[in-house]
Amino acid sequence: SPVAMGSGAFTLVLALALVAWPITMSFQCQLSGLWRNELDSLMEISAVRDNGDFQGKYLTRVTLAGGCARASPLRGTQQQPGEGGWPTFAFTVHWDKFSNATTAFAGQCFVDTGGKETLTTMWLLREAVGSLEEDWKATRVGRNVFTRKRIRKGKILPSLSPSCEDTSSPAP
Repeated sequence: SPVAMGSGAFTLVLALALVAWPITMSFQCQLSGLWRNELDSLMEISAVRDNGDFQGKYLTRVTLAGGCARASPLRGTQQQPGEGGWPTFAFTVHWDKFSNATTAFAGQCFVDTGGKETLTTMWLLREAVGSLEEDWKATRVGRNVFTRKRIRKGKILPSLSPSCEDTSSPAP
């Protein structure tokens, strides 16, 4: 009968909508926490304030002059997420006690349908040079992709930092 067929079609559409709902649902992206990039560098971002400001620590596995890297302070801000919940952000890292450079990162946080969070960033690294004539070689540009690193409760970035006390050569 047409009535039975109509209610069957409605039931089918309702069932498909309920199955598809979790897939199309967007996940919020949270910057706070521990992140690792493709070079094995680690970044820990503290809670993001209501105004979007945040701070944290960055432990690079790549240095300009080699040697021991220390966890360095970072400060940044995120744009308040829109309806999609995928904020843009920017932060700077002051390489603490081992480099004469500063790096600025800009990026966006994404979440895939499985809930995996990814930070895509572009960076500018500015190294100090001795003269205006050397200015042409002072800035580098690159890209990093970070994924969330899950850790057991109680572990924090400083506990993952290598000891720099046992190095035989002084850091630049």
